[in-house]
Amino acid sequence: MLSLGFVANAQSPDNFPPDDQTVVIDSTNLPIVWIDVDGATIDRYERIGGRMKIIHNGKGQLNYGDTVAHPGQHIDYEGNIAIRYRGNSSYGSSDKKPYSFRTLSKPFDEGYDKKKVPILGMGKDNNWALLAPYSDKSMIRDLLAFEAARPWMEYTPQGRLCEVYLDGIYYGVYILCEVVSKGVHRLNLGDPGESGDELTGGYLMEVGTNDEMTHVSKHHPTNADGTITYEDRNIFFQYKSPDYEDMTWDQINYINGAVDRMEDAFAADNFKDPEEGYRKYIDVQSFMDYQIISEFGHNVDAYRLSAKFYKHRDSINPRFKMVIWDFNLAFGNCRYNQGYFTSNWVSRMNANFHTSGDPMIPFWWQRLISDNDYVLQRRARWAEMRQANLRDDRLWATIDSLANEVTCCGAEARNTQAWPRWGMYVWPNYYIADSYEAEINYIKEWLVKRIAWLDNAFHYTPPEPPTPVYSLGDVDGDGQVSISDVTTLIDLLLGGTYNDDVRERADIDEDGEVSISDVTALINLILSM
Repeated sequence: MLSLGFVANAQSPDNFPPDDQTVVIDSTNLPIVWIDVDGATIDRYERIGGRMKIIHNGKGQLNYGDTVAHPGQHIDYEGNIAIRYRGNSSYGSSDKKPYSFRTLSKPFDEGYDKKKVPILGMGKDNNWALLAPYSDKSMIRDLLAFEAARPWMEYTPQGRLCEVYLDGIYYGVYILCEVVSKGVHRLNLGDPGESGDELTGGYLMEVGTNDEMTHVSKHHPTNADGTITYEDRNIFFQYKSPDYEDMTWDQINYINGAVDRMEDAFAADNFKDPEEGYRKYIDVQSFMDYQIISEFGHNVDAYRLSAKFYKHRDSINPRFKMVIWDFNLAFGNCRYNQGYFTSNWVSRMNANFHTSGDPMIPFWWQRLISDNDYVLQRRARWAEMRQANLRDDRLWATIDSLANEVTCCGAEARNTQAWPRWGMYVWPNYYIADSYEAEINYIKEWLVKRIAWLDNAFHYTPPEPPTPVYSLGDVDGDGQVSISDVTTLIDLLLGGTYNDDVRERADIDEDGEVSISDVTALINLILSM
């Protein structure tokens, strides 16, 4: 029995329920999110009212689906929401649909009164997403990219794996996620004013498609070396915050002009000039970090779709910055546009995008990599990242930790029961895994090749792992000399199978062979301690 604290009504057949509607959570390590829309149909564009309840008993604690048998569980959030579907390809090409929701102070039909709340340890806001990893069968690609970027960029979204019910039916594993938007705990930009410094920020823009009101670039995309300009194609800049309809003409004209001035500086002959060139208009480190993380994941949607850039007021920082988003098709998950490649630059793929008819990359990225100072600075930044959270052992630990969240208490198995996909092609998969373990192994194997290629491209040589230093007598290599070393040595003499390192450490008397005299020497060594 499931008890939400409110009554869940019959499921609307238009809300894309999973084929198997019998899945029930007994217990889970992930937060449980219940959504009730009273049997109404959720729309893609217009929000409808509903209620949400989130149970989360804390890290390391189990959460129980039966709240009657398990009363007193911690309710992380319970209240009114306004909800709709979200996403482009993640909506149109996935059976499991993502959502956008706003938290409200009162029921939706009593007024659209937004209320900022903290959710699952994330800062107060009223604008949230429930990402629905479907083509990403690992369900961790977005979170992996976020963790790779977080130490380096001014703002990177946070997300929490969770399990979702809608009107009493289990819908699977989702990522309850911050939206890239203005807010004290997100992009702390403030709202633009009408004149002076207040007019100069803050703004959030996005390189995207022309399916909504856009500013059209004055400059056409180019090929990788800038020798071909694709005059039949345009780059579109969408207004994300404020929304176009909420801006005054002065604000629209200002941000359009700021984008134009940035692009004109990139196009100028003196674009490398440190005072009057592109560096006057962009935060180079932010663009560089965006590029490195995008290339690290070989994200074919980077630069040209969901490529978000923003601007503070001039008095805070007059230069544009970038923020990452949307990596569900990255890390070898995309079969089109060479998305699974490990040995090329996404930023240099405009010829391919032109041929395929897909949205293209702004010419800035070609200009950046034609500046030798930028290239050298980028190499140094990659080395810095590789010695920090992108170091091999730390990266594998991040992947294993995220994968363990999905699998340790059955969430992946429940999600698979609701949405069976193993061994099946889901657009646009390149690799078709037959199990969750195989999918995670594929990501690791893909990253080994990708990182090796990037290390070579960035002229970075990873340091050799340090050679362990063992004390005399530490035959088994456990860091101490004890009776267990005598046991190992005797077993070796009796024919036990050990590697050459153990055999070398077993030559206690250093006479070039392992014999009974080494046992005597080891016992004398222990007795003398």
